[in-house]
Order: sequence, then C-alpha cells, then structure tokens
Amino acid sequence: MAPADIVLPCAVFGNITDPDIERTVDACTRLCATAGRVIRTRSRKAPGRVPLIRGWFGERGFEGEWITEEELFRSVGVHRFRGRSRPLRPGERVLTFLGYDRLRPPT
Repeated sequence: MAPADIVLPCAVFGNITDPDIERTVDACTRLCATAGRVIRTRSRKAPGRVPLIRGWFGERGFEGEWITEEELFRSVGVHRFRGRSRPLRPGERVLTFLGYDRLRPPT
C-alpha cells in the first residue's frame, strides 16, 4: 500500500512522545509517495508542538501547503512530499501510544 498519495496521521501526535512524533514524521518519508500529501492533526495545548512538527516535516523534504489559523485550538496541517519515497522497514516500531499499558488487558 505504500507509498501512498495521502497519509493521515490524525489523532496521533498528541498521544505520543516527542521522539515518537519525530520518528513518525520520518516514517512518512517511507509511507508517502513523491508529491503525495500528509494531512496531520495536533492540538495547540501546552507544550506547543505544532512549530516543532512543521519543522520536522520541512527537514525531511515536505513543503507546508496549508495549516489552520494559529488562534484555533486544533491544528490541521497539509504537507506535500517533495523528496523521494524511501523503502519501508519491515517490523520497525515507529511509536507507542501513551497509556498503552492501561489499555491492554492484564496477562
């Protein structure tokens, strides 16, 4: 299924650590086709991570095409991939949702 024309990491970046956000942005270079788009979400609650996330996308060959106005609490951004898609890494874990241990049934 990869590389895809549209990648949707929505409701993800507010539920993972900063290193996992950066790894997920990096993984988008393997999930997204050249000229494809990533549509991502993130709230603007403290600590504000939207500028950091936008920077990580920019460092990896994504061009910011659109973002919601800064006064809105919820941020939606569209990033177009201008780089060349890289191969997927089978079995690679990119992220762990915060609180995941609370969601798993006891063993």
